[in-house]
Amino acid sequence: MRIIGGRFSGQRFTPPAKKWPTRPTTDISKEGLYNILANKIDFSEIAFLDLFGGTGNHCYECISRGCTDATYVDKFGGCVTFVHKMREKLDIGEELTIHKMNVFSYIKKCERDFDYIFAGPPYPLKNIPEIPDLILDGGLLRPEGLLVLEHNPTVSLSDHPALVDQRNYGQTIFSFFAPI
Repeated sequence: MRIIGGRFSGQRFTPPAKKWPTRPTTDISKEGLYNILANKIDFSEIAFLDLFGGTGNHCYECISRGCTDATYVDKFGGCVTFVHKMREKLDIGEELTIHKMNVFSYIKKCERDFDYIFAGPPYPLKNIPEIPDLILDGGLLRPEGLLVLEHNPTVSLSDHPALVDQRNYGQTIFSFFAPI
């Protein structure tokens, strides 16, 4: 895995493979996503939330591009430990806040809002279609904000009223949502 753009561009990182509970966004699909986002977001001006953060891949990408307010949420101890180590390695302690907790609990308890939210839940998660409403109804996304939900073709979100775009990269689909 690598960071695609910004000050850490080309930096590679390898999470531990033993019992690793994630499915990281591939470099190809991530590059496509960030090419789109580069035209929509000024990373130096945003507050970013990474739900189901896994390796921290999206946090590193946003911070590399200038974000100074990134929040990571994942419940798996191994993932959180890895992100703590990467935060030290990249020297991004000021920019990255890490929460080890269930994403749905975080959404319910969160008392702040964000400009850009990325959610990359495990594909087998049954309640993926509920995530946009939980975030939008919960007030986590600012009025001009953007939510990107990564999922596979078995999940259909094309009828959601807040859906503004979808991009397909093989078995990876990025659905873009904005507050209505």
